[in-house]
Amino acid sequence: MAGAIRYLSLAWIDALTREVAASEQMREIADRYTIGVTQLVTDGPEGDVTYHLVVGDGDARFGAGAAEPEDVKMEQSWDTAVGVATGTLNAQDAFINGNIRLYGDQQKLLDSQPVFGALDAVFAAVRDRTTYE
Repeated sequence: MAGAIRYLSLAWIDALTREVAASEQMREIADRYTIGVTQLVTDGPEGDVTYHLVVGDGDARFGAGAAEPEDVKMEQSWDTAVGVATGTLNAQDAFINGNIRLYGDQQKLLDSQPVFGALDAVFAAVRDRTTYE
């Protein structure tokens, strides 16, 4: 795949950082919602990877490292993250089965679901260039 980028690599995080920054939809959602989410994915090809999404006050930021401020932290293995990203594992099932561990303000996460719908549209812009090896 020409121009392929590995899921959760720094190149993948950089590509999503640019897409989130350019997304009018993410800025609009950030006018209505405020949340900081940290994702920790363990045991991947490049070791453990931490990245974040912070939205609020009309600004949306995605990048490497923990969210500041952090309202919610999710932790999962590489296999779980790949399963959810590729659709072979249902995210809700992964939460219920304990494959995704959630820390922090769960109600704020539930109240912010439209943020993740908008983020999925941004992910779609990078998904066709992403490899999951």
